[in-house]
Amino acid sequence: MATKIFVNLPVRDLPKSMEFFSQLGYRFNKQFTDETAACLVIAEDIYAMLLTHAKFGEFTPKAICDATTTTEVLVCLSCDSRAQVDEIVSKAVAAGGTTYKAPMDYGFMYGHGFQDLDGHIWEYMWMDPSAVQPV
Repeated sequence: MATKIFVNLPVRDLPKSMEFFSQLGYRFNKQFTDETAACLVIAEDIYAMLLTHAKFGEFTPKAICDATTTTEVLVCLSCDSRAQVDEIVSKAVAAGGTTYKAPMDYGFMYGHGFQDLDGHIWEYMWMDPSAVQPV
């Protein structure tokens, strides 16, 4: 059975966040998108629910942290190549995101990332398939 993952992230300005991720080449599932939430399709079984602060607050009794000053999660996604990692980060910066550290190059693994408009950290990595041991 395939497991789907839904990462829920609070955003200050839902339309701006949708435009930001659209500029990176992502699309949204309109069936689960309205004025309070947007379903960002990352892959067939991976989604990020971008939720207004009011909507996010319906799911937790805790305060919503300010991701520009506190890290609540690191979202890490794999890429098919080092070039794809750099391409996505470049698109994010062009769309208004920021980088938060230099790329990491371990030879067999390469990664870089960005902070989105709300400060959430998105990391992208490539790993040489020959370096991965079967489970």
